[in-house]
Amino acid sequence: MILRSIAYFFSVIFHPLLVVTYMLLILLLVDPYLFGANSVQGGMRSVLVVFFSTFFIPIIAVLLMKALKLIPSLELKNADDRIGPFVVTGVFYLSTYYLIYRSPDMPVAFKACFLGAVIGLFLAFFINLFSKISLHAVGMGGLLGMVIITMARAHLSSFIINTGAFGMVEISLFNLLAMTIIICGIVGTSRLILDAHEPKDLYGGFLVGLATQFIALSLLT
Repeated sequence: MILRSIAYFFSVIFHPLLVVTYMLLILLLVDPYLFGANSVQGGMRSVLVVFFSTFFIPIIAVLLMKALKLIPSLELKNADDRIGPFVVTGVFYLSTYYLIYRSPDMPVAFKACFLGAVIGLFLAFFINLFSKISLHAVGMGGLLGMVIITMARAHLSSFIINTGAFGMVEISLFNLLAMTIIICGIVGTSRLILDAHEPKDLYGGFLVGLATQFIALSLLT
């Protein structure tokens, strides 16, 4: 029971719709100057916009679908149950990406991350028509791909964050990569513990998320 509760906690904290927000936060932590800001705080307006458009509003839309009995549950266990939420989420992601792409304040690094998330979403939707795929794995694969790309393109080997009570902490990009890999493993294991997916669903999801980040980068650079 405790193990399932922990697995559910990680499934919620690393919900696939939150991944784009995490991507933006990581980029702000590594190099806030990309966004014309001196710190993460300087880019919080962009974080809030992305959070509301890629997580909060789509979640509200899915809740409304549940209230209207358009979907049987919020867990979306069956592939058919995901079609409606896929379409709604896809509309919000496309419209938000268009605004980000047209914004001169957004760096190519984040535009590529977001485009990768959009491509991953629609590719997962296509695969979902034939076979169930783990959206959590797609999201975490995308996050891992984004971190790898950031490491390869960054001019720094580490970054500093202000932890408040613990002062300034320096984190190497290698440690960031290691933490991301560990989190990917935890999230994947959590989905298995909750009987939400089979291993093949996770492997396919990680591959889709990882590959689409590199595809998006090649399209924008």
